[in-house]
Amino acid sequence: MIYAALLRGINVGGRNKVDMPALKRAFEQAGMMQVETYLHTGNVVFTYETVPVDMLTQTLEDAIYHEFGLKLNVLLRTMNDMSGVMDALPENWENDQGMKSDVLFLWEDIDDPSLLDKLVIQPDTDSVIYVPGAVLWSVDRKHAAKSGLVKLAGTARYKQMTIRNVNTARNIYKLMKAVQDT
Repeated sequence: MIYAALLRGINVGGRNKVDMPALKRAFEQAGMMQVETYLHTGNVVFTYETVPVDMLTQTLEDAIYHEFGLKLNVLLRTMNDMSGVMDALPENWENDQGMKSDVLFLWEDIDDPSLLDKLVIQPDTDSVIYVPGAVLWSVDRKHAAKSGLVKLAGTARYKQMTIRNVNTARNIYKLMKAVQDT
């Protein structure tokens, strides 16, 4: 099965520095196959047998702790999970000069459509879509300061998600497809 591991909180603001080649080796030493990293923010695509996600997550978190001494949360998404996110992601959403668009990947504890009722969403500013496993959020950069997304940082819910801009999310999915095609 093809997985994307999305690590939360590495190489951000000089904290939790993790070298990507070393991360790749740690995944390989833990038994993962066809391991590829993307960017320095903790995106790892790999193949592994089909096992319960919580068991695989624990294996990877243990490998990261053993290699780097860091207790990091690993969020796993399968190819099917990522396909669902990509299918729901509007094609015209970009992360560029004019638009800020993110995928908020959710841990299971908050993965429910009712999450939208608990978020500060500015209807005149924000475009928000729930899809199982993620919230898709877009705002015109001219109005980004008014967006409810800026109020999310530092909240308890923020700690139960890991965010990638849509360009990164699309590239992770492309990498997963490339691994699938090998």
